[in-house]
Amino acid sequence: MIKEIVKDEMFLKRKSLPATKADLPIGQDLRDTLQANKERCVGMAANMIGYSKRVIIINIGFLNVVMFNSVILERKDPYQVSEGCLSLSGSRNTLRFKEVKVAFLDEKWENQELTLTGFAAEICQHEMDHLEGILI
Repeated sequence: MIKEIVKDEMFLKRKSLPATKADLPIGQDLRDTLQANKERCVGMAANMIGYSKRVIIINIGFLNVVMFNSVILERKDPYQVSEGCLSLSGSRNTLRFKEVKVAFLDEKWENQELTLTGFAAEICQHEMDHLEGILI
């Protein structure tokens, strides 16, 4: 289901709770909402659509990947970047890493690991910041 984008900074600043199998439908809501906003958005966290759960979706080329309870295992090559956010106006400078290794549960609730580089790594880090209540 396409959800409205949350802009309430107090809600967005709350740290998200771990996802459970009962939260699997959030993945589809993220897919639908990202698709509806594809011209201006390449990733989302569950809190951006009203769920305070550790679920994100990122676009990596032609594929949208939903991640439950994601954790960054490794970070390489820090750099400064200016980012925008669908939930906030304007853009802000932040520190990112050119490469990240991420562990997560997929939509089949199976353990996965991905090494992301470049823009995909940046998107993942941005969305994972949302899970921690960090607004750039």
